[in-house]
Amino acid sequence: DLPYLLSVKVDKYLFQALVQFWNPAYSCFTFGKVDLAPTMEEYTPLLWCPKIQVEKAYSRAVSVPTLLKKLMNITGMSEQWVAARIQQKCDSKCVPWKSLRNLVPVHPDMKKRVDFFTLGIYGLVIFPKTLGHIDEAVSDLFDRFSKGVAPVPAILAETFRSLNACRRAREGRFIECAQLLLTWFYSHFWKVEKASYRVLSDSYSPLEELVATPR
Repeated sequence: DLPYLLSVKVDKYLFQALVQFWNPAYSCFTFGKVDLAPTMEEYTPLLWCPKIQVEKAYSRAVSVPTLLKKLMNITGMSEQWVAARIQQKCDSKCVPWKSLRNLVPVHPDMKKRVDFFTLGIYGLVIFPKTLGHIDEAVSDLFDRFSKGVAPVPAILAETFRSLNACRRAREGRFIECAQLLLTWFYSHFWKVEKASYRVLSDSYSPLEELVATPR
């Protein structure tokens, strides 16, 4: 369901206002006497994660392959091709998204094309640390997620960390998925006139329906 996040328009002013209600001490939004915080139980169906993944939370492996090796495995490209595109940005290594984007229409392996697109969503939408680039940490997360590890705990942890940083500094860029956080927020004010038969279908997507619902 990740591609549906690309259709979510971020209301900058609403998001800035929402951050002001974040309480770092309790890790929740406080609206008067009401506390509200995103949970695994809410994010998991939004991202339509298979149940088999729920019990496997992300934790960084003791021995992690280098960014070069991970990108070679993900792209199927040569060591020379990958090495020429790795850059150093601030405190981490990364690769420009345009380098991977250009491979999508021409790569002979269809699965690799899907992997590039998914990696792009993780790096540019869900964990946008370095604008226009895929960060080394994102490539590690993607590698673990592709092995059946649930992404929700990592997404929530980064969401809380970034909200805390923005609230305490009273400024700064939210380095997480604003689209997903706003969709979660909208879901609490989603008025349903009548239940749709689609909710009983295995292919039902709450995120798809929320994105398509006019507000």
